Amino acid sequence: MKEAAIGVRVHSGWGVLVAVSDNDGQPEIVERKHLTIIDPTAAGTKQPYHFVEKFAVQAAESHLSSCAGASQKLARAAIDEVLHDLRQRDYEVASCAILLASGRKLPSLPDILASHALIHTAEGEFFRKAFRDAFEQLHVPVTGFRERELDKDAKELFGNEAAHVVRKISDLRKSIGSPWTIDEKSAALAAWMLLSGNPQ
Repeated sequence: MKEAAIGVRVHSGWGVLVAVSDNDGQPEIVERKHLTIIDPTAAGTKQPYHFVEKFAVQAAESHLSSCAGASQKLARAAIDEVLHDLRQRDYEVASCAILLASGRKLPSLPDILASHALIHTAEGEFFRKAFRDAFEQLHVPVTGFRERELDKDAKELFGNEAAHVVRKISDLRKSIGSPWTIDEKSAALAAWMLLSGNPQ
């Protein structure tokens, strides 16, 4: 089987997944998917912290716990399907890269709910955790890459070739078509970095 790595860029309630393999030293995209990890018909799932902003703490905790369990279950099912499909095509996923925000540690729930900025931060972490936990339950090791430091990490790994690698991944759109947005490009770069040798 050929080794592959997955990169994921997360949004509220969904994420973009890109699987990359090595084709004679060149990154080859072997899968890309938009994975929804919420039930869009259920109240308060897409922005769970916004939804509980005015709740009492206990009620907020209950809602967040329920949403976390549901999102993790959906993430695991979706990722399991991707891994199965890739194995059927002779690819084994050895690792996963998840793009992170600043990595700032969050305060207690009451303090989060008192700050609109922290609510946004908490929601980002909430869905990243759902993906991370799902991958780890499926025995796929996860590495976090801070998104704003991705270019720096690429330069540390690839040296003078870093700009060429980034351009090569950006240019993949010419051969694989759309969608090939910043989501797919960043996820692919992080996955390719894992395949090429994790700089962290």
